[in-house]
Amino acid sequence: MHPKRPTEIFGLFAATTVLPGVGPKLAGIIEKRIGTHVIDLLRHLPVGLIDRRARPALDEVIDGSIATVEVLVVKHDKPPPGTRRPWRVITENESGRLEIIFFHARDDYVSRMLPAGERRIVSGRIEIRQGKPQMAHPDHVVRPEDRSDMPELEPVYPLTGGLTPKALRRAIDGAMTRLPALPEWIPGEMIAARGWPDFRTAMTKVHAPQDAADLMPQSPARSRLAFDELLANQLALALVRHTAADSMPGRAFAGTGNLTSALMGALPFTPTGAQTRAIAEIRSDQQSPKRMLRMLQGDVGSGKTLVALAAMLHAVESGSQAALLAPTEVLARQHHASINAFLAPLGIEAHLLLGQGRGTARKPVLDALADGSAKIVIGTHALISESVTYDDLGLAVVDEQHRFGVRQRVLLGQKGEGVDVIVMTATPIPRSLAMTAYGDLDHSRLDEKPAGRLPIDTRALPLDRLSDVVDRLRAALAAGKRAYWICPLVEESEKIDVAAAEDRQVALARALPDVEVALAHGKMKAADRDAAMQRFRDGTAKLLVATTVVEVGVDVPEASVIIIEHAERFGLAQLHQLRGRVGRSDEASSCLLLYQGPLSDTATSRLSVMRETNDGFVIAERDLELRGPGEFLGQRQSGVPEFAIADLAAHQDLIPLARETARTMLGPDDQPVDRKQTDLLLSLFERDSAVRFLASG
Repeated sequence: MHPKRPTEIFGLFAATTVLPGVGPKLAGIIEKRIGTHVIDLLRHLPVGLIDRRARPALDEVIDGSIATVEVLVVKHDKPPPGTRRPWRVITENESGRLEIIFFHARDDYVSRMLPAGERRIVSGRIEIRQGKPQMAHPDHVVRPEDRSDMPELEPVYPLTGGLTPKALRRAIDGAMTRLPALPEWIPGEMIAARGWPDFRTAMTKVHAPQDAADLMPQSPARSRLAFDELLANQLALALVRHTAADSMPGRAFAGTGNLTSALMGALPFTPTGAQTRAIAEIRSDQQSPKRMLRMLQGDVGSGKTLVALAAMLHAVESGSQAALLAPTEVLARQHHASINAFLAPLGIEAHLLLGQGRGTARKPVLDALADGSAKIVIGTHALISESVTYDDLGLAVVDEQHRFGVRQRVLLGQKGEGVDVIVMTATPIPRSLAMTAYGDLDHSRLDEKPAGRLPIDTRALPLDRLSDVVDRLRAALAAGKRAYWICPLVEESEKIDVAAAEDRQVALARALPDVEVALAHGKMKAADRDAAMQRFRDGTAKLLVATTVVEVGVDVPEASVIIIEHAERFGLAQLHQLRGRVGRSDEASSCLLLYQGPLSDTATSRLSVMRETNDGFVIAERDLELRGPGEFLGQRQSGVPEFAIADLAAHQDLIPLARETARTMLGPDDQPVDRKQTDLLLSLFERDSAVRFLASG
């Protein structure tokens, strides 16, 4: 289905230059912050409200307050030419004097606006200077007979350089006149139950708030529009999924069960309930003739590799091949080693395929994939290069989904006929974000840790206790423990006063002369970095000083201590990922968060959450609240849709409702029941282009 934009909303997609007072220059400024079309202005919502109803006496005005006063213009104190003095207009009323100040003012402009000897109503922010009230550049100046022209309640919008509130307000008012009455797409009973206005009324109300409550995400008008946007997104995802299923039909992989049963029988541990559930969900998908598109979410250490391997073996049992795509060589090698350890009792070997430039090593693997003798392959982007041909690829597993785009997922899925796809992530994603960003995927969630894993003891200390921390670290290393020390930057920066990894490694090596201190950061040659990590992995180096290159890709169960320097500079998800480098065995582990005070409210909240819980999904929800969806995963990598109105943290309850409503708007064949209604909604929130783009792969 390719949506078509209904004619009645064509006017909303006209350039902003069609609006009164919006010329090419202003349109260019609006484009930078808001967008190019009339509809973009309507979706640009106010973030505050100025109340101009206060009419205080001039001898009672409060510094910093907004005041509206009627005054008599007494005289103008015009600055001499060539000076930097401001233009001062002296005004008064029965309660006192008010100086109105203009910087870089034009003579004709000020004289015409505030003529001497006449009365005017002025409104703006009051400043008290030397005990006297001043108002610089009033927001509004009107004649007493025109007092109705002055807004009592004025919405405040996010602005950009060169865009004044007055110009933006005028443009938005013009945009509102072009909004037609539209047919309703939300079921009547839902509107009645929630007290929602119709779309046009809702849009009018959000741009004309009457009190602070109208600005809240939960207000009826904002809730209604947020639901519309979420519904459009869910409709788009459903249509994309249907199109993908049509263009790339699946096939059933029956599987004998021999290899998966042998795998489970050889395990030295009992899988968690969540692992067992996820394996069953994936197997059911594989046995279905419908193509599998499933996300496997699991916190660090939750056992995603075992679940993925069970799925890969099911594909092999069915006579096909399986591939696992990792974002880095380090992570690919790690997967290769851990998977082969699982496979050893089964007499099967997984192959490894890395980047170009390794000609002689690559050729046997490429040949084995082409003739089908290689059943399981693990690698990097090399797996999707044109030079790689598969005999019969049946399953593609993409690790660390947020490091790849939709394109890589599609390309890997095109390497065979009816290829099932699993995308894995160790970043716990809030349900609301998963349903909006990855709604075209089914979800399996590993929300249990293996038996015997202890919670990581997490504490926060100020950086001025550094010597105490080094003493504690020395004792831990002497007791045979291995530790990470994480630094946020590679080299000293004049702008950000944080310890550099290289300097910290030198300092710690000096303080701990009996310990080998390895160093790993992103600016090192890959071979040197891998060698450092290997020395840490095999225990030659007891301490690894590193940047966030260890966030993923290093699995050292023996490491039980992690110290994160300048923890206040990291996001919650990243702190949790880093902490997950320890606590990967049944040994007690600890995490120390070193911070530089004073802390912002957000940084304080982050550190508190880290101390309170080890649950990645709880942390993810808090991270979404603190940072927003774009920052959470990174817009470019994740394909997280941009929402102009919906707030994923505040409107979580609306997302399942939007998903269910989207299903009712599509028939049994996943085609719209009312094509015009669907096209209208997708177009209003510009999800029509998303359907066309994603459907094309």
